[in-house]
Order: sequence, then structure tokens, then C-alpha cells
Amino acid sequence: MTGSAHRAGLAALGHASPQDFPDFVRRLDLAVLNGIAAFLGEALEGTGPRTAEEIATELGPAPRHRWIVGHWLDALVGESLIECSASGRFSGFRRRRRSELIALRRDLDDARRGLGYPEDLTRYLLDSLRSLPGLLAGEASAQAMLFPGGELGTAEAIYRDNPVNRYLNAAAVDVVCGLPAKRRVLELGAGTGSLTSDLLPVLAGHTTEYLFTDLSPFFLEAARERFDAYPFLRTAVADFGADLAARCGPEPFDLLIAVNAAHNAPHVGELLERIRAMLAPGGALLLIETCHEHHQSLVSMPFLLSAPPGGTFPERLDRRAGTRRTYLTREEWAAELGAAGLAPLLELPRPDHPMAAFSQHLLVAAPDSRGRVR
Repeated sequence: MTGSAHRAGLAALGHASPQDFPDFVRRLDLAVLNGIAAFLGEALEGTGPRTAEEIATELGPAPRHRWIVGHWLDALVGESLIECSASGRFSGFRRRRRSELIALRRDLDDARRGLGYPEDLTRYLLDSLRSLPGLLAGEASAQAMLFPGGELGTAEAIYRDNPVNRYLNAAAVDVVCGLPAKRRVLELGAGTGSLTSDLLPVLAGHTTEYLFTDLSPFFLEAARERFDAYPFLRTAVADFGADLAARCGPEPFDLLIAVNAAHNAPHVGELLERIRAMLAPGGALLLIETCHEHHQSLVSMPFLLSAPPGGTFPERLDRRAGTRRTYLTREEWAAELGAAGLAPLLELPRPDHPMAAFSQHLLVAAPDSRGRVR
């Protein structure tokens, strides 16, 4: 299974060579992080060392976004772009020269091009950097920037029209084609349907129901219009924190899919246990997950997350509790799957392959006959 899926993923890359991807991923990360440093340097230039709380107060974020300031500061210190004293006071903010800003934009676009992303990504990242004051204050909407005018084009550029998603989607399709049963399929947090559009053609004739679910009716309406040629697809609102079986029906599923969505659950372990209970004998879980937060996402993803009322950052009740982490590592996913009674069948790309630089992984698991081990 692994070899066939990996070959299918590489074939989907066409003539693109992944050998240079790690360098371009790193360059894109640093370009975006330097953009955040430029914003903070403009806002905080001339101020002395101060705590994260003092900095956040000066920047004036909306209460639900206040946690993001500390998240940025941690990343900037980690890359030695600012300094943090033993007493927890931050310094080193400075206004960037015009030549530095021009170089930053050039580096960002060069890296984007090297990674095979369309120009929409450059525009989106630069627009997000320019909009940081409004985003932080809650006066600008990250959702509106990602879906301008309610269109999916920008999101498609980020989540589908690029080498890593072509690789992962092709590998996932290869896996699904080889599954013995796929009569009933459930996709959680399906969003823009980045994988759905590749799966539906190969599922036609094998699947009696494809339940496309998301928390947002916006995505459900778009899916109904986009996939109207597949009568076996239906849509439903489903919340990771709610009773999934009550929303999706008591009949078990042969295949359950979540693409860059499962990490949104407050407690990943509990979600995986509910998923296992919904799988039919011989069924499978297919996850595509980001396993490391890249700097390039720091101008967008944090603003798409919501802190609970009165909270300081998005609610996490699992091994991420008490941290600002969005994602689990590869090793943590393996541990959580095992604890939920799900045995790993496949993981791609391999950690030593250049495609791993994107930190997105395809994980396939099936109920362990030995049952839960938690």
C-alpha cells in the first residue's frame, strides 16, 4: 500500500523536482516571519524592553486575538529576530528599511514560485501582512481575505493547487481505490472539498453515500453546487465537539476522512475514539494533517481560530493543553491513534523524503482487533 501510494503521489508532481522544496519552504517561512517583524518594528520602534502583556496592550488586539501576539513573539525569538531576557522582556524591534521590505517581497515570491504555488498565494500573504493591524484589532476578517467575495479561488490556491496537495491527494486516491469496502463514506470538516473532488470520480459505482460535513453552511452550499453530478453525496452540519453519531446516523461507515481538520478538535484523542466507534468492521480512517506550524501560516491561521469566551487562546484539552500549539506532531498522532484503538496502516511522505518539508502527512489507520489501549 505504501509504495503504490507514494508512487502515485510522485507521479502527480509531473516534472516538478522535490529536491529543492525544503530550501524554498524555509525561505517562505522566513520571509513571512520577517514581515511580521516589520509590522512589530513599525508599531514598537523606540520602546524599551517590555513583557508580552505590555506589548499586547500597546498593539491593542481584539480580546480573542490577544494570544496571537505571544505566539508571534515566541517565533521571532526562536529565529533570533528579536531578543528575550531572562526576566521575560522582549527587545530588538526596529523599523525595516525600504530596501529590506522590497527584498522581503522578492524572497516571498521567489519561494512561492519555487514551491509551485500559484500567484494567488503571494497576493494573499502580502495582503495579510499589510492587514495585520486590522486583523489583530478584529477590524479585518481573515475569512473574507481567504474567501474574497465568497469565492474559493484563493483557498484553492493554498489548499489544492500546489505540489504537496497534489502529492497527498493522489496518494490518498490510490489508497482509497485499494480499500475493500467503501460503500458509506464520511468526511469531517470537509471545507473546500480539496480531496473530495478527486475522490468522488473513483468512488462512483462503489459508494452509496458520501456524507460531506462541515461546521459552516457556506461550505455545504458550495459542495452541493460543485458536486451535483454525484447523487450519492449529501451534506450535513457536524461539530467535532458534538455527538457525531447523532448528526451522521447510527449506521457505521466504511471510510472516514478528515483533511487538515481533525486538529481543530479540542481533544484529539476523544475525537479519534468517537471515530473508531463509527467505523464498520474492516473500515479505515484517512487523515491528512499538518504536523508542524510553519511561520508562513502565522499571518492567517491564528486568526481563523477562535478562543473561547474569556479565553487567552483556542481551547485545547489534549496534550496541547496549556500551550499555543495548533498541531500535533507525527509522533503524537501515532500515539493518539494507538490509544484510540486504531492501528496505523500507512504514513506518507517518509520523514527523510523532501516532501516532508511541507510538514503535511497522509495517515491511514484501521480499528485494532486488540481494541482500545487507552
